[in-house]
Amino acid sequence: MTNKSEPNGALSRREMLRASAGSLLALGLWPGVLRAEGESHGEDFSFIAVNDTHYMDEKCGEWLLTAIAKMKECSPKPELCLMSGDYSEHGTVVELAATRDLFKGLAIPTCGVIGNHDWLKTDDRKPYEEVFPDRINYRLDHRGWQFMALDTTEGLKANQTRISDDTLRWVDENLSKFDKKKPLILISHFPLGPKTNYRPVNADALLERFKEYNLRAVFCGHFHGFTESKLGETVFTTDKCCSLKRSNHDTTREKGFFFCQVRDGEIKRTFVEVPVPVGN
Repeated sequence: MTNKSEPNGALSRREMLRASAGSLLALGLWPGVLRAEGESHGEDFSFIAVNDTHYMDEKCGEWLLTAIAKMKECSPKPELCLMSGDYSEHGTVVELAATRDLFKGLAIPTCGVIGNHDWLKTDDRKPYEEVFPDRINYRLDHRGWQFMALDTTEGLKANQTRISDDTLRWVDENLSKFDKKKPLILISHFPLGPKTNYRPVNADALLERFKEYNLRAVFCGHFHGFTESKLGETVFTTDKCCSLKRSNHDTTREKGFFFCQVRDGEIKRTFVEVPVPVGN
């Protein structure tokens, strides 16, 4: 339905709020961003976004030290690190703790989420909860920006997954505590962008809850490759993996991470490659 008062048949904001998240994604619209435009940009700063390190052994650790050194070289100095899951390959305490300790070398807060490889078994994520306590569904605030880190996994399952009722319930119970006009970033392991490989079957049910919020970016992992969906001012993205031994799903060879700079409410992403030794 269109509104005659809007030029060229454009949807009114009331109609956008009534539309489903799926319809808005198809149209490339996000009403909360439009409503907050020009009102709340937050401060400027820089951060790292990384995904899918898949730590397996000490060789992985040695290579990750090189990656972290490159992260620390970024300028202006990053103030946060977003990690979109799959710290480990097998979800063991040894693998998870080793990766945690490596990221501590950044000396900045890391806002990470669990990946399907961070489960020990389909019904067992105790090692992850031991190594990363209180890091299932949670929030972080930094320089006027709001971050929401969500568990979008279904145990070890890798495809045709469903975001759990526990996660949806947590969002329902906590979203009202977020400022609708301040910029918001979501961190998820499974991709949430439209038409992206491995997207959870109920991704729209999650995104429906954010229609009235100033959702600026969604950083995801699981798909090892660069994808980007721009929905107005909201950007959904995945990146190549930052893993020594796992390959990219899009057949590219580069490994690395995003260096992100926030300026005047906009996020500029730059891919930083971490060379992989020959034979790996």
